Amino acid sequence: MKQYLKNIVEINDNKKSRYFAFFIQGLILISVITFSVETIPNLKPRTKTILQIIEWFSVIIFSVEYLLRIYVADSKPKFIFSFFGIIDFLAILPFYLSFGVDLRSLRALRFLRLFRIFKLVRYNRAMNHFTTAIKSAKEEIFLFLFITLILIYFSAVGIYYFENKAQPEHFSSIFDSLWWAIITLTTVGYGDVYPITVGGKVFTFIILMIGLGIVAIPTGIIYSALTKSVDKNQHTTEEN
Repeated sequence: MKQYLKNIVEINDNKKSRYFAFFIQGLILISVITFSVETIPNLKPRTKTILQIIEWFSVIIFSVEYLLRIYVADSKPKFIFSFFGIIDFLAILPFYLSFGVDLRSLRALRFLRLFRIFKLVRYNRAMNHFTTAIKSAKEEIFLFLFITLILIYFSAVGIYYFENKAQPEHFSSIFDSLWWAIITLTTVGYGDVYPITVGGKVFTFIILMIGLGIVAIPTGIIYSALTKSVDKNQHTTEEN
C-alpha cells in the first residue's frame, strides 16, 4: 500500500500520478484565486460562504496530501524539513492557526496562504532546474550575500560621516543611514534621501558603481549554475 501511494503522490510516469498532480495544481490555482477574490470589498454573504467552502475543501485536500507525503517519504524528517515539506506545511498552517485567534490578527495569518502558490514549483521542470542551480551555487550565493551585508554597513558608516552634520534629520545615526545604503547599492534610488555635500556625492558615485556590480554578480552565478543543470539533465536524458 505504501509503495502504491508513493507511486501516485510522488511525480512518476503513470496516469494516476499525473492525474493527482493535475488535480493538486488545479486546486492550488483555485485556492490562489479565491484568496484574491476575498479581498474584494462588500462581497455578498453567499459569495463569502462559497469561498469559505472552497477554503475548507482545499485545506482538507492539502492536509491529506501533506500527511501522505510524510507517510511515503523514505526519510520523514528529511521531507518535513525540506523546501517542499516546509512549503506544504505553510500552505495549511494559517487555516489551523485561525482557530481561536483574535480576528484582528487573522489578516496577517491569511497572508501566509500565499505560500500555496509555491507548491506549483514541485510540478514545474524549469523551476526544478532553478532549484538545482540554487543548491549547486549556494556557497557562492552565501558568500555574495555576506559581502553585500558588509558593503551595506560600510556604505551606511561612510555616508553617515559625510552627511550627518549637513542633514541630521536624514542621517542622524548609522542605523538611519542603512536605508540610504540599501537603496543606493541596489541602484533603486527613490530620491527621498540623497547627499548634499561634495564628499557625500563622490562617495555616492563610488557606491553606485559598486551597486551595479552587486546587481550583476548574482545573475551571473545563477545563470552559470542553471546552464550546468540544464546541460547535465540533457546529457542524462540522452544516455537513457
